[in-house]
Amino acid sequence: MSWLDAVLRCPRCTAMRDGAGNPFRCPACGLVLFANPAVGVGAFVHDGAGRWLFTVRAKDPGKGLLGLPGGFVDADETAEAALQREAQEEIGCALTEVQFVCTAPNRYPYAGVVYDVLDVFFTARLAGAPRADRDEVSAMRWLAGEAVREDEIAFPSMRAAWRILRARG
Repeated sequence: MSWLDAVLRCPRCTAMRDGAGNPFRCPACGLVLFANPAVGVGAFVHDGAGRWLFTVRAKDPGKGLLGLPGGFVDADETAEAALQREAQEEIGCALTEVQFVCTAPNRYPYAGVVYDVLDVFFTARLAGAPRADRDEVSAMRWLAGEAVREDEIAFPSMRAAWRILRARG
């Protein structure tokens, strides 16, 4: 179930929902509420020698699969600032040489609700030695590009971005 489908009452006038779908159209006051996606960020961190830093996810969704330093963008935060904040939280260091790669849609199930997400991907290098936050990351792995198996990458959006990145060489 998407978060918009869970809205039973109009957030403006509290009238009961009449039907489902996007956008939500209130039958009483006419409010139109769109289910725009949340925004996530992720960094493909490289060492310049053909290796890429992947995290191993400590939590579902995707527990035990490969992930990236990254997370959700907060209100009033740029994608670049969110990427730096999330890198500090998850791997304990800042990123340098940050370059945009692509965007890709994703669906993120959490606590019984599926969130539509637009993920923004970057490449970057480390500005220090990484250390995993064990609440978020169970391990970190430096992998040569050819050793990365797409079926081990946690999310379809990451797999799509990885294919784009690899195609660029």
